[in-house]
Amino acid sequence: MHRLLIFGLGYSGAAIAAAADGFAVEATSRAARPGTIPFDAAAEAIGRATHLLTTVAPEEAGDPVLARYADAIAAAPNLRWIGYLSSTVVYGDRGGMWVDEDTPPAPSQARGQRRVEAEQAWSAFSDRHAVDIFRLAGIYGLGRSAFDDLRAGRARRMIKPGHQFGRIHRNDIARAVVTAMRQAPPLGVRIFNLADDEPAESAAVVTEAALLLGIEPPPMIDFADALPVMSPMARSFWAENRRVACQKTKAALGIAWRYPSYREGLRAILRQERGDGLA
Repeated sequence: MHRLLIFGLGYSGAAIAAAADGFAVEATSRAARPGTIPFDAAAEAIGRATHLLTTVAPEEAGDPVLARYADAIAAAPNLRWIGYLSSTVVYGDRGGMWVDEDTPPAPSQARGQRRVEAEQAWSAFSDRHAVDIFRLAGIYGLGRSAFDDLRAGRARRMIKPGHQFGRIHRNDIARAVVTAMRQAPPLGVRIFNLADDEPAESAAVVTEAALLLGIEPPPMIDFADALPVMSPMARSFWAENRRVACQKTKAALGIAWRYPSYREGLRAILRQERGDGLA
């Protein structure tokens, strides 16, 4: 039997668990959630797992999963595959240029450097297991989209010409990860970029979402005017500009994105919200 252990049953982890047909799924959570394993009580589940996926972000002190369970993972008798959900932040600022799966990481911020270090730490298991690193662009989907920002009154249309963001629908994340698990790859490390086919300015996404809702979009705001009141996290996102290619990922997995741009993704979310079909 294939047994998948997910460290961190959050937004993406839950979608992956739901898509993992044919796997007996267990998952950890730091919060007390029904059906999950407390993070500090996962040793037995590691021993049962054939596949292990971690969605847990690194902290300043390092990767918390490895800090707690590196030895148990190294000794896991049934483990064949490890997946790590990383971030495209590892590529750093490229001035709007394209990067792909073969582009060396060049983080320009501390959180990017932490991601690189975590990727390297997980890759150290590749002499005994297949290790897949998934570098995710901005995640969106049902309950986490421009629709929610518009309804909450926090959506902004920022003017910063030429500054584009990559994004990926969480259902496409789940599809890519489950497809990779099912391939039974050999020992070694594979790098996958999970980003849709059309990087876009954030203002374009907000405008499209407002159009679909039939409401007026918020006014345009010049980036320089908004910068002084931005949170540190928001500033870090806007400090980097890159376009992320994923053609090699899709070819290796034999898939195409269900939501190749924000337009298809937003329409699918709206259909699901209105009960007209699944996103």
